[in-house]
Amino acid sequence: MKILLTGGAGFIGSHTLIELDKAGHEAVVLDNLYNSSPLALKRAAEIIGKEVPFYQVDIRDREGLTKVFEAHQFDACIHFAGLKAVGESVEKPLEYYENNLNGTFVLLDVMRKHGCKNIIFSSSATVYGDPEIIPITEECPKGICTNPYGKTKSMLEDVLIDVQKADPEWNVVVLRYFNPIGAHPSGKLGDNPNGIPNNLMPYITQVAVGKRKELGVFGADYDTHDGTGVRDYIHVVDLGRAHVASLKAIEQKKGVAIYNIGTGTGYSVLDVVKAFVRVNGVDVPYVIKPRRSGDVAVNYCNPAKAKMELGWEAQYGIEDMCRDSWNWQKQNPNGFEE
Repeated sequence: MKILLTGGAGFIGSHTLIELDKAGHEAVVLDNLYNSSPLALKRAAEIIGKEVPFYQVDIRDREGLTKVFEAHQFDACIHFAGLKAVGESVEKPLEYYENNLNGTFVLLDVMRKHGCKNIIFSSSATVYGDPEIIPITEECPKGICTNPYGKTKSMLEDVLIDVQKADPEWNVVVLRYFNPIGAHPSGKLGDNPNGIPNNLMPYITQVAVGKRKELGVFGADYDTHDGTGVRDYIHVVDLGRAHVASLKAIEQKKGVAIYNIGTGTGYSVLDVVKAFVRVNGVDVPYVIKPRRSGDVAVNYCNPAKAKMELGWEAQYGIEDMCRDSWNWQKQNPNGFEE
């Protein structure tokens, strides 16, 4: 298949690009580089041994998007592009609603006008809010999202379902990611957030490499085994493989298909810190801070549906995630800066 990757220069997009190439698909990347680097695509090209077509275009740019669709006949779009930090979304709700919602509306309209009606949507476990069921299955009702980022994902899921219902030619695959960490085993690609990291693992690695003094652990009074929040961490390479596997649902014309993408195992913040220290032999000082607005105590999934319908399951464990994250950071202490 020929596939458009919106946000394809980002952390998940660049790793998915490599997995798509392995599986024999052709990818074209579109990214505004707001929170990503063209060097990620350069590194990905080194790994796969060929250049990838790239357009620096914002998904809200209707004219720019239209030119890309006029230049290529796409079979499907994998839609990663969007603002994604939970904490930042609480501070900047308007920016998150405008970017994530309006950008997707423009993308869907341009796709429709060019006869591309297959989309894999990058959603999130945050749509479950404070989940009613643990481990979370796809039958768990969507909850009251506790932050604007999660609300944009939940709203866009509803939009996509409505679009497919109105026009059954559409095939919509919704992947509800849990917590992607890790890096490409080569050390050439990894998570490279701009500014202060909003997510756990890049903060851990930046502390370990000496870039930051200490890790802030937000809340140690949750109802968990050690008081810190429990999450389902998944290796970004496994996540990339999940997108490739999801093309099966499009080929089978499932209409709308929703999958949890996680390992099915929950680890607390301190579990991850201790695993990182143990695996890599480096110190990660941390301090306990007040709870962060919008966070829930426990969030991990039952990924059985993806295994049954797509033949996908996670291959990497928490030690692999910690090892590959550190391998990336120590080789690239300043990220993609050369």
